[in-house]
Amino acid sequence: MKTILNVIWLVLCGLWMFLGYIAAGLLLCITIIGIPFGVAAFRIGVYALWPFGYTVLDRHDAGGGSLVGNVLWVILAGWWLALGHIFTGIALCVTIIGIPLGIANFKLIPVSLMPFGKEIVRTDEPFATR
Repeated sequence: MKTILNVIWLVLCGLWMFLGYIAAGLLLCITIIGIPFGVAAFRIGVYALWPFGYTVLDRHDAGGGSLVGNVLWVILAGWWLALGHIFTGIALCVTIIGIPLGIANFKLIPVSLMPFGKEIVRTDEPFATR
């Protein structure tokens, strides 16, 4: 079932959200200071491309650097990416078939606003740590 949802997701909004994250990542990687933000954008972009079958977990070992990174992220890119998820989520919820996809879009909003201190893992291993 997750494969079918991922394919429908890819066609309806996954590719566009992925391209948005890649564009944000490339813009953020222009400076050396922005490279960690660009890497975070690429990581979330891959998750936004195939979200079904994966989940986001909080990393409890994340420190104050994650807080500072998240504040800067919201200012630089998070706000615009979250708006993209909101608009596509509302558009997908218009149809009955799109409701699960719209809900998945709304679940991507927290990680698009605060990516630092989060880990993306497969749903069959939610307690796995690196």
